[in-house]
Amino acid sequence: MSDPATPERRARRQALLQRLIDSQNRSDIDGVLACFAHPEVELVGANRRFTGSDEVGTYLRDSRSAFPDQRFELIMMHHADDAVICEFWFGGTHRGDIHGFEATGRGFRVRMASFFAFDGDDLVGQRIYYDARSIVMQLA
Repeated sequence: MSDPATPERRARRQALLQRLIDSQNRSDIDGVLACFAHPEVELVGANRRFTGSDEVGTYLRDSRSAFPDQRFELIMMHHADDAVICEFWFGGTHRGDIHGFEATGRGFRVRMASFFAFDGDDLVGQRIYYDARSIVMQLA
């Protein structure tokens, strides 16, 4: 059983996640990585997992190369004892190739959810749920 998410812990976690979101929106990869005690990102919709600063950093750089203007707009945040669940609007313009998919110059915007796993105050992982088909349909 994890420690309860006290109001103080919730405030610290919320501030950390806001720094992470702001860093993502500024394309500050080092800032994103600094928010994690040990970076781990899982893209559930793509069945992919990135572990450690090198892998997560490469994933973030590749994503930014393909969608340099990508943005995350927080819709809501829900606190649990060992996680924070966030819902976002996620969007960007396809300006670079990614995974063999040539740039289309088109934009996309989808709702997504992220489960941020915590060990106390330490962010230890992110699981991202999204509809990949909706993105592809908007880019085609």
